[in-house]
Amino acid sequence: MVDTGTGLRSGATPLAVRMRPTTLDEVAGQRHLLSPGSPLVALASDRSGTSGSVSVILWGPPGTGKTTLAQAIARSSGRRFVELSAVTAGVRDVRQVMEEAQSSRDLYGLSTVLFLDEIHRFTKAQQDALLPGVENGWVILVAATTENPSFSVISPLLSRSLLLTLELLSDADLGTLVDRAATDPRGLADAFVLEPEAREAIVRLASGDARRALTALEASANSAVGEFAAAQAASDGQAEGDGPAEGDADAPDDVAAPDDVASPDDAAPPDAADVEGEASAAAKPTITAETVARAVDRALLRYDRNGDEHYDVISAFIKSVRGSDVDAALHYLARMIEAGEDPRFIARRIIVLASEDIGMADPTALGVAVAAADAVALIGMPEGRIPLAQAVVHLATAPKSNAAYLGINQAISDVRAGKAGRVPKHLRDAHYAGAKRLGHGKGYRYPHDADIGVVPQQYLPDPLRGARYYEPTEHGHERELSARLAKLRRIVRGED
Repeated sequence: MVDTGTGLRSGATPLAVRMRPTTLDEVAGQRHLLSPGSPLVALASDRSGTSGSVSVILWGPPGTGKTTLAQAIARSSGRRFVELSAVTAGVRDVRQVMEEAQSSRDLYGLSTVLFLDEIHRFTKAQQDALLPGVENGWVILVAATTENPSFSVISPLLSRSLLLTLELLSDADLGTLVDRAATDPRGLADAFVLEPEAREAIVRLASGDARRALTALEASANSAVGEFAAAQAASDGQAEGDGPAEGDADAPDDVAAPDDVASPDDAAPPDAADVEGEASAAAKPTITAETVARAVDRALLRYDRNGDEHYDVISAFIKSVRGSDVDAALHYLARMIEAGEDPRFIARRIIVLASEDIGMADPTALGVAVAAADAVALIGMPEGRIPLAQAVVHLATAPKSNAAYLGINQAISDVRAGKAGRVPKHLRDAHYAGAKRLGHGKGYRYPHDADIGVVPQQYLPDPLRGARYYEPTEHGHERELSARLAKLRRIVRGED
């Protein structure tokens, strides 16, 4: 059996770690941060380690190269490099680094690059401990975070650092990483056949995350080894069961090699190079799309219930419903459900949508939204996804109107601006002793006494007479409501 472990003999070190670039030239993606003269390139190209450089905060999703960039800078720069993780380091560790960095600068004129991973996990006090070193130039801070620094990093540290945003890797970048890992001696060392469909599947499953791509490749390679070994064992067992052909009883055992393994003693036919290439490929485990599917069960879902993805996805969901794209609305609903978002949060947003963006254009929308929220509370998940989906489809396909939403906003704006005035006397409460003496309720006309159920009467305070807050659209039910409202205003207010 052919040895297939060449590319997997690095102990327990994951493939993603083994394949980490050693220079900035090897970094895939993030070209907008690695142009000539950029802060990161300037920091990495300073071989002497004596020229001044600005501290940077690298902000981006997992697997986009934050740690990779920091370590590539460490290997390229002439500066002293210290790495801390906010998960394990405390204030004492930070202060010790600062003291050593100050001594290094004063004694040798050499600055220190401090790479701090997961800086958002540092408390305010721990981040405060970084300020003296960054302020005085004892250290050049390279901090990494997956959370928005505006909320997770203290303002004094932000003002002393350059914020650099990392982007998700493109499919082309991920493909480059996968190809390199498949052939590089640090990776799989060309010990596998990676089919194009499998490569595309790994890239697609990675969702822009380099670590996820390499992890999927490694898992697929391990799976391919098992499949190859099982196939070889089955082939060997079948060959032994067949036995030698009649008349070949005295033939030595090694004369006939298995069909799928090339024998070096075979006489080379005219197309020897092609045959040897095919035999070599056949002697390697093959990573197919089916292998990847078995090794990696689903695509990486980018969603942080407390981070930017939470707000980005719910924003896209709301705008998709508002924009009447039912397919996009269901897509974002699925992303939230699969990410484990609180279904009560989703239901609340659907209720708001029903009134804010649909309103009286479809008066049934609010009832459907509330019913969906009640259904989710009663039956829970995962079945709750069904009434949620029904409500989303109803809202996305319903006619839209924000007239009620705009109306209450304008009314509140007037009230806050002091446009209120006293309640007209004929509308005031007249049910307590002495109210009639004050004129409360005098002149009030009871609408139900009129044949049509509507009477001319002033309802708004004097400063707001004639004010209009609700202006129906021509969408859905509001088209009919518009004509009715015009008639009501003519009767009640005497307006044309």
